[in-house]
Amino acid sequence: MVSVRRAVANDSTALAAVAAATFPLACPPESDPADIADFIAANLTEERFAEYLADSSRVIMIAEGERARSELAGYTMLVEGEPSDADVSSALRLRPTIELSKVYLREQYHGAGVARALVDATIAAATDTAAKGVWLGVNDRNARAVRFYEKSGFERVGRKTFRLGATLESDFVMERPL
Repeated sequence: MVSVRRAVANDSTALAAVAAATFPLACPPESDPADIADFIAANLTEERFAEYLADSSRVIMIAEGERARSELAGYTMLVEGEPSDADVSSALRLRPTIELSKVYLREQYHGAGVARALVDATIAAATDTAAKGVWLGVNDRNARAVRFYEKSGFERVGRKTFRLGATLESDFVMERPL
């Protein structure tokens, strides 16, 4: 059993913990551990999550498993607004748009239906905005995630790059209507 709810200000500590545990799972296996650690330190700290939670253009949803609330199963983040990346902007067909910026789930919850519940609740939250479509970027070698997104109604509409340290990763840009 999983429950999904919108994150609140006092969730920043738990969000940072789940982010540090799950971001490496989405990285290609040859990624430099130092680059992963640097990304986490710059973008996925308790302080950063406090900023994200205070930002009215962001919505963070969290999934809580049967365990205690101190360990979240996973989270998503929506970011309203036009993408700043030119490749993404030119690939998208639906405007206004909202980005599904993060979809991360602890490994022990993979394959248990938690991701489906979390993404469904996140898509429902996105429909409460003015957006006509939702987009995301996913590493083009993350076949499991790509299949999941395709089953969730997303289709590949383009490509973009993502810098992780000195490495330039290749991502698919995927979009779905709301």
